[in-house]
Amino acid sequence: MKIKKLLSLLLVLTMVFSLAACGSKDAKDDTKSNEGTNNTATEAPKEETTEDEAPADITTAAFPTIDTLTLGEDFTHIKADLKFLTHRTDIVDTKLAGYVTEFQKMYPNVTITYEGITDYAQDATIRLTTGDWGDIMMIPTTTLKNELPGLFLSFGDYDKIGETYGFIDNFSFEGKVYGIPSTVNAQGVLYNKKVFADAGITTLPKTPDEFLDALQKIKDNTDAIPLYTNFAAGWTMGAWDAYIGGSATGDPDFMNVKLPHMKDPFANKGDGTGPYAVYNLLYEAVARGLIEDDPTTTDWESSKGMLNRGEIGTMVLGSWAVTQMKDAGDNPDDVGYMTFPITVNGKQYAAAGPDYCYGINVNASDDNKIASLLYVKFLTEQSNFAFSEGGIPVVKGAEYPDVYAAFEGVELVVDNPALAGEETFLNDVNTKSEVGINMENTHVQRVLEAAYDKSETMDEIVADWNAKWSAAQTELGIEVNQ
Repeated sequence: MKIKKLLSLLLVLTMVFSLAACGSKDAKDDTKSNEGTNNTATEAPKEETTEDEAPADITTAAFPTIDTLTLGEDFTHIKADLKFLTHRTDIVDTKLAGYVTEFQKMYPNVTITYEGITDYAQDATIRLTTGDWGDIMMIPTTTLKNELPGLFLSFGDYDKIGETYGFIDNFSFEGKVYGIPSTVNAQGVLYNKKVFADAGITTLPKTPDEFLDALQKIKDNTDAIPLYTNFAAGWTMGAWDAYIGGSATGDPDFMNVKLPHMKDPFANKGDGTGPYAVYNLLYEAVARGLIEDDPTTTDWESSKGMLNRGEIGTMVLGSWAVTQMKDAGDNPDDVGYMTFPITVNGKQYAAAGPDYCYGINVNASDDNKIASLLYVKFLTEQSNFAFSEGGIPVVKGAEYPDVYAAFEGVELVVDNPALAGEETFLNDVNTKSEVGINMENTHVQRVLEAAYDKSETMDEIVADWNAKWSAAQTELGIEVNQ
């Protein structure tokens, strides 16, 4: 037994030394690792090491966090081959390749291979369950919070990371952050300014009725498709979910605090606000023939150029899409972005929240985890990705792009986190009820299909959703108090 204890002690000392050696050559300041690491490292035996040696055998407790790393100074000799799953197939060989080149000026021994996936929401979810997806991915929105620790490396403590980064609630769990947003979107509507002018629309619509009137003018006075749904892409239907919270209510507590406890949350409020108003806007546009002739034949990639050329009047997508539409043709100045047409008590709001979030494979090697932390930090703090994509920067205090000038007077609404102990309530009810808000697309596709073939009314659809929501609350024992 004594021999076993001695061997164990030697093994621990060897592991500790590995980190200490790395820290001494790669980090300008050992405090960049956490406190526990430094305390242990000072007690470790000294041993010669090669300059290119990478950190190894770092225990979870001693692992660096994103807030403790300094780019270009820490772990500059680390070696790693990273695989990165992304939904941005359009910039894999251009902008993303350029980021790799810039990163390698600081970390020449790190290679990064992007794998772009077109149907990311579905395929990435499947890949995540198999574990065969690489080192960094954009975390699928279907991932439940209580699953995060078993799938992804923690970037660090919520309070500490929150000092520098905003919008980190989506993939935080029990005080730890498992997902860092790539960018932050405000939720509005893309439109073609020339089409609006040709249609005789002089004032941007602020209510569902005004928006439907504008679509009708586009149909009557131009050759453009008033509202292009991009139905065939699937995920573009799920994008409508992003408007039912802050944009439709102006209430930062609506999504995470109130919705899990609400009775009949999808019912018609009768004042043109709330989730019903969002989905009914789509329903009415379809029922009135204000969309493309055959939704099943829509094409996402070609729709960008169509909006740029004025062949499309409007599309309902987050602000992330603005840059893509401007870059898709010769008329970038014709591409505009306006607030979603809902007004709450005389004021317009725009939900703002994270786009896909970076996640790091908890099962990757220690070297790959550290290299991944460094690359995510580079993307977030130095690449300028969020700004260049027309997004709200994740780093607090950073400059906003010009696209948000059209939101002057509009209040951005960021969802508050769930109450302590209720972090999984929304996911639980959403999943149990199979309504699938922000998780899948079929409930919004159902709205379009029902309006298109006149198989259901909007009231019948929301009655079904409300019944399922109530049943799930009962089954889960969640109090209904809203």
